[in-house]
Amino acid sequence: MPSPSICRTLAWGLFVAAAWAAAWSPPQVAVAGAASEPALAREPTWSIPTATAVRLKVEQWPAGSASLTVDPARASAMQAAWNDVAAGRRDLLDTVVDAIGDHEPRAAALVVAMARGQNPPIEWLDDPATDAFVRDAVTLWLGRELVRRDRFDEALPLLERLEVGDSVDPATVLFHRAACEHWLLKIDEAMESLDRLLERESEIPVRYASVARLLRADVAALEKGSLDHIARRMRDVTRRLDLGSAGPTTREVQDGVIASLDELIKRLEDQQRQDQQGESSAGAGSGSGQGGGGRPMEDSRIARGRGTGEVRKRDFAPGEAWGNLPPHDRERALQQIGREFPPHYREAIEQYFKRLANGAEDR
Repeated sequence: MPSPSICRTLAWGLFVAAAWAAAWSPPQVAVAGAASEPALAREPTWSIPTATAVRLKVEQWPAGSASLTVDPARASAMQAAWNDVAAGRRDLLDTVVDAIGDHEPRAAALVVAMARGQNPPIEWLDDPATDAFVRDAVTLWLGRELVRRDRFDEALPLLERLEVGDSVDPATVLFHRAACEHWLLKIDEAMESLDRLLERESEIPVRYASVARLLRADVAALEKGSLDHIARRMRDVTRRLDLGSAGPTTREVQDGVIASLDELIKRLEDQQRQDQQGESSAGAGSGSGQGGGGRPMEDSRIARGRGTGEVRKRDFAPGEAWGNLPPHDRERALQQIGREFPPHYREAIEQYFKRLANGAEDR
């Protein structure tokens, strides 16, 4: 049976693969009526807008857009895009941001910059003059793109300021927010985001529901200060350095990892010291790993006694000698040991037989 560490490694690999697919695949609506586990069932606190409602909101923005001149070819392309959204062949959020880009050059420029791997200016998203609908939609799109690029610490502040109930794609808000919180080990926040997402498990995309289940189980089993917890923080430091982020935040995470390792090592050393003291006390009776009064150790483990290695002698009937073998059987046993084990095993067994023989002569 695989060890717990191997199981966790496999589960993490499954999560990465599923999360990658979730981030890049177009939406797939879950089968209606899919059952949720009672432990996660709770009254939904948010709703999912239909694609038709989102399209209507886009077409009503900006005010008076109906009077603007739109390139016929572009209008035809957007019509086809909305048809693909309705058929589940195109991502809703991509379509919304593309439509916004027809009237908001800064949004179009942001999309182009991200596609080129550049850091676009986003100050305009904080400008009070920016339309709230545009701000929220573009912020969500940007946050999702940053998650896809493993820039979780940059994406999370953007996703945290979005109101789930006002979003054109609330499931995407909750899923990617939870992904950031999971990676950055914000355990309580991740649990809350995942529980909210799973409130509508039967309605959200299947990939979101499946990965959310994996994330929730993983977060619930994670213990702060454990070796697994420390290893994940070390992995986060590696991610930051790979992205060229070696600033104060990264150094703070590194310092925290070192402090946690020191604490863990001290805890293990203290435990080892206690175990050794207990074993020494238990082996005081015989000094060879037996308990007091010559009893064998109750648990199978490596004894840490410091005795002479002598075995307590027993009384035998005349002519008996415990452990003695006829010479023929003894030689056959030594030959078998020589074939199957390293040479020093045979030497140790020979010494053992000699000690038995000497003990018999002494008696």
